[in-house]
Amino acid sequence: MENYVHGYSERESQRLADQANTLAELLHYDTAYPAGSTVLEAGCGVGAQTVILAKNSPGARITSVDVSRASLAQAEDLIRRAKITNVAFLEADIFNLPFAEESFDHVFVCFVLEHLEQPVAALAALRRVLKTGGTITVIEGDHGSCYFHPETDEALQAWRCLIKVQAHLKGNSLVGRQVYPLLKQASFREISVSPRMVYCDASRPELTDGFVKKTIIPMVEGVKKQALALGLIDKSTWEKGIRDLHRTGTPPEGTFCYTFFKGVAYK
Repeated sequence: MENYVHGYSERESQRLADQANTLAELLHYDTAYPAGSTVLEAGCGVGAQTVILAKNSPGARITSVDVSRASLAQAEDLIRRAKITNVAFLEADIFNLPFAEESFDHVFVCFVLEHLEQPVAALAALRRVLKTGGTITVIEGDHGSCYFHPETDEALQAWRCLIKVQAHLKGNSLVGRQVYPLLKQASFREISVSPRMVYCDASRPELTDGFVKKTIIPMVEGVKKQALALGLIDKSTWEKGIRDLHRTGTPPEGTFCYTFFKGVAYK
């Protein structure tokens, strides 16, 4: 995926794993598929979410697809090391899936729509391979939902660079708030969307470490080169902004809040 804002570095793979593990309970506690059911995971990346999905539904048969061969190789290795046997991987484009109509009982999509210029078309393509009466689960973040303390102008500028760089790449980091209308436009029914808020402070050191320090800040730091090249921010402002963002994950004063959105709908 050329417009994947975070890139394909080893550091990004680790960030994705840290994010998945930190948020597993919050995002996935209510996702489990029946034994024998067929599930399509669209845009599995390096498999960070795949492991959780497979462990929560050990009797389901999961097919995980991605456009990146390199990412799939990492996902396959991760699943193998976790001794998970109910997942098959396939290199495929969401917009041109190599499956017949109504092939899957369920579809799962996590942190994918934000990177797509045409999210409704992607959802429509996924709807085609979903069985009538089957469900689709969509999970997306929303960078506009973020607030933190201490809040400085430089930290806000650095954070907004993440939003602007993703928009420059034709993605949408504010897509979380649009999960309901996007599913509606793609002709899904019985849509239910629930916000999943992450709040971190000194009383939650493990969450602060996993989410703020290992997920959020590395995500922002990952767009430094692009932000500077696009003239979105100058180097000194960027550096102070990053230092100030680190303070939001530092006790006793730091706090951080962010909201994800999880939608479930039927065909």
